[in-house]
Amino acid sequence: MRKYFKLHRIFIAQDLKKLMEYKVDFLMGAIGFVLVQAVKILTLGIIFASIPALAYKVNGQVVDSWTFNEVLFIYGFSLIPKGIDHLLFDNLWGMGYWVVAKGDFDKYLTRPVNSWFYVLTEKFCVDAFGDLFVGIVLVVYSVLSMPADIAANINWFRLIPVAFVIPFAVMIYTSVKTATAAISFWTKRSGHITHMCYMTNEFASYPAKIYNNVVKTIITYILPFALTAYYPAIYLLRGESVWSLPVTIGVSAVLFFISQLVWKLGEKAYESAGS
Repeated sequence: MRKYFKLHRIFIAQDLKKLMEYKVDFLMGAIGFVLVQAVKILTLGIIFASIPALAYKVNGQVVDSWTFNEVLFIYGFSLIPKGIDHLLFDNLWGMGYWVVAKGDFDKYLTRPVNSWFYVLTEKFCVDAFGDLFVGIVLVVYSVLSMPADIAANINWFRLIPVAFVIPFAVMIYTSVKTATAAISFWTKRSGHITHMCYMTNEFASYPAKIYNNVVKTIITYILPFALTAYYPAIYLLRGESVWSLPVTIGVSAVLFFISQLVWKLGEKAYESAGS
């Protein structure tokens, strides 16, 4: 394990050296991520300019609602595990789009290190700091600007268990990308499958209750991005859904096991590109 941590630090150091050669590229990437998030936040602002709160109804009766600040908090929180995954483990995208199809996976098999680990950590995506910066700013801003009666419900001791599950939330993102990227071992390209599954995380940036049961089940148990964002955020805000914290740990472990199984089976099926 110590060997792999050391290797990861070396990979990060090498990517940072490349960054020094292409500073403008890094700046443009980070600014691009910030602008994308700014547009989404602007859209939220436009929606809430017309409605007082996002409501959840049963039989026509409002049983729960979320103010703009609460939705902003959930949205900002969702960017933190997503940003960490993007920062450390984003090289998996290349697997589905070109690595296997071009036969470039050969180099990962000729190194004395686990191929999945090598792919996972070869690239350090510093532009992910844009996601992390926006996420932290939104969380802080939404709390500071909340009405006093809503802010009074926040117990900051809940931050301890929430912080504990964040690595498992990151694991959910990484496992989904691993499993879908590994499909390329059989199909040569699976980038679009990875993209389709990964973008499901956009649903988790908002209260899960507003969706129908099918969508809610998908984003909670199948592609469980709601466990990385909505549920821990609403527990931190209101103390609700405490059950989601152990479930996040359990689901992330199951997903990780499945993703590793798919990867190992796919690796055995891998055929290098011909000339």
